[in-house]
Amino acid sequence: MSIRRSTSLQCENHSPDFEQETPSATKERIDALVKGNPVLLFMKGNKLFPQCGFSNTAVQILTTYNIDFETVDVLSDEAIRQGVKDYSQWPTIPQLYVAGEFVGGCDIMIEEYQNGNLAETIEKAKADMM
Repeated sequence: MSIRRSTSLQCENHSPDFEQETPSATKERIDALVKGNPVLLFMKGNKLFPQCGFSNTAVQILTTYNIDFETVDVLSDEAIRQGVKDYSQWPTIPQLYVAGEFVGGCDIMIEEYQNGNLAETIEKAKADMM
């Protein structure tokens, strides 16, 4: 059975003063999002309306697995946009996290999809969701 929601996560404690948020507070928000969602994609836009080709490709890959996954729109929160790059030590967006672990960006997702490793990772996360 496939369960899908078409929501995009809003970052907790988001306020108009987010530019003044400390890096450690941003890291805590990101950590809570990563740990609180079995499959999480930081992207430009959301799964219903990706705002770049790489984010669209990442969504299309995840959609093939018929799983529920959450997205965070980095365009709506500059602290998260930069903070997630620092958090993962990965310079680009989108960024995929499965079961609390960083998988990679779009290029890694494509490679892992093609060699079957992403399916294995997703299946483990799917089992954890039930």
